[in-house]
Amino acid sequence: MSAAEVKPYTWFMTLSDTAGGLLASVSDGLATAVQRAGRSVVAVHGRRRFPASGIAWRDDQVLTASHVLERDSDLSITAADGTQHAARLVGRDPGSDLAVLKAAGLKLKPANAASGAARVGQIILAVGRPSSHGPMASIGIVSFVGGPLRTGRGLTLEQYIRTDATPYPGFSGGPLVVDSGTVLGITTTGFGGAALAIPHELAWRVAKALTEHGTPKRGYLGITSQPVRMPAGSKQESGLLVVHVEDASPAAKGGLLLGDILIAVDGQPAGDTDDLLRLLTGERVGKACKIEVIRGGKSLTVEVTIGQR
Repeated sequence: MSAAEVKPYTWFMTLSDTAGGLLASVSDGLATAVQRAGRSVVAVHGRRRFPASGIAWRDDQVLTASHVLERDSDLSITAADGTQHAARLVGRDPGSDLAVLKAAGLKLKPANAASGAARVGQIILAVGRPSSHGPMASIGIVSFVGGPLRTGRGLTLEQYIRTDATPYPGFSGGPLVVDSGTVLGITTTGFGGAALAIPHELAWRVAKALTEHGTPKRGYLGITSQPVRMPAGSKQESGLLVVHVEDASPAAKGGLLLGDILIAVDGQPAGDTDDLLRLLTGERVGKACKIEVIRGGKSLTVEVTIGQR
């Protein structure tokens, strides 16, 4: 064999070895991620059919999807070690399709949240435990990050992650994880069957509210509004024309008037109703917020203490 023939062959073999090593490394990393996440993933028994999944967000509490709980009592979970524990419903939130269960004496390893927000194109794993035979997983990417989303229940989901990972039966309530095994979101098919996930920041916030109050906190102004286009030269394209202010509401007490055009809450633009709903989070309940409006063609700011819906 001539030198000219050896070099291309050697280059091809080197490339093949490198690719094989890279593939093995990626494969091992994904398997390790599922193993790490799987320690915190449980099977949730709350419906007549097969179990769903859940994730430990505290050592004795499990976060799962609300729609997989067809009853409020006679609930149980199966932990990663195969032990079964009776559980009670702490609270549920149909708006985010999340629910929290508590099992006395349960000692699980709480899941760790991912360090950053989801990014389109990011490789992720959907993990579930729909049986006692160990975790299951499917791979995909983050297809879209969006929100708010109007749900079929007349409520609004603040944020969501869309993924092309296959949500096998029983995956709802399980985690969407990244290569470190940390949780990017909670998987659900409760919004029309599409494979969505609730971002971990929102999921943890709802879980905390359910644990402390039994129901999530959502902000309330007490106005009826409709989007309107702003005049040319304005700093944003649209605002919300106030067409009704409820008596004794936070808006009325704060000085919002019929005919005001609401354009921002604490400096964040509110160009339409979805923007306003997204801004009226539970963290703002009971706090004084600066509401920027256009009144009589002039910009002014009123201070409104946000109520609870």
